Amino acid sequence: MTRPLRLGLLQYPVERPASIPDWGKKLDRWLAEARAQGVDLAVLPEYASVELGAALVGKAPAEEAEELSAMVDAAPAILEEMRAAARRHGLWLQPGTLAMRSGDGKIINRAPLIDPEGRLAFQDKHAMTRFEAERWGVSPGAAPAVFDTPWGRIGISVCYDSEFPEHVRRQVEAGAWLVLVPSCTDTLHGFNRIRISAQARALENQCFVAICATVGEAPWSAALDVNRGLAGVYGPVDRGFAKDGVVTEGRLDAAQWVFAELDPARIESVRRDGAVFNHRDWPQQRFGAAQPAAFA
Repeated sequence: MTRPLRLGLLQYPVERPASIPDWGKKLDRWLAEARAQGVDLAVLPEYASVELGAALVGKAPAEEAEELSAMVDAAPAILEEMRAAARRHGLWLQPGTLAMRSGDGKIINRAPLIDPEGRLAFQDKHAMTRFEAERWGVSPGAAPAVFDTPWGRIGISVCYDSEFPEHVRRQVEAGAWLVLVPSCTDTLHGFNRIRISAQARALENQCFVAICATVGEAPWSAALDVNRGLAGVYGPVDRGFAKDGVVTEGRLDAAQWVFAELDPARIESVRRDGAVFNHRDWPQQRFGAAQPAAFA
């Protein structure tokens, strides 16, 4: 039987590191705290490392285009810091996302999952926000993937992707019992879109969905100037789970770890013997186009 997963979600405080090695030291400090709490898998928010932008550009505030260009150029070095940190602390690490150049030269937003030996695989973001598409010029990446881990298969649905049911559904159909949602939102409207979507995905798929957000203000950054949100885990709204489906949540806009013990056996149980069978009944919910109803 697969053992429970000790998950750590970091409400990541946006600060102003002076260099990539300096950023690596910050990551080390937070991961050391997670390891001391027995965390197996640590998760950071989308674009967390973009706080490096001003340092890489060499001025503050950095302009949008030059900040993005500097982050893309530095992505390989930042990724190596992430891999080294996972090895040092013996953790599985989902370190948020990186703006990277794809094989065809486009800029995409990529979420790595790194194992304790430093091996990694990626989930690309597919749906672009207006900021990404219109101002940063970030392009959609690859289709949904799943990752094999010691706790079973998990998925990653980056921020806006989680607002579209099919993205998470494809991962669940491929065996995911947990979906991670690293996010970066600058208003409570944006944060609550992610939170509400995560709860909906957990309900309709009878799975766990975990969100993770950047917090704080960074006037030196074009992309991370304001950051609102929290980290949380949501599950099925059914017997054996909380009445509102909330497993745990942190304090809004606070820098902190949020921890949860997640057992895939609970997901298997509710899918097998829940009050409802959302996961099982999904394939039956196929409709044609809606037509005007006739009044008699």
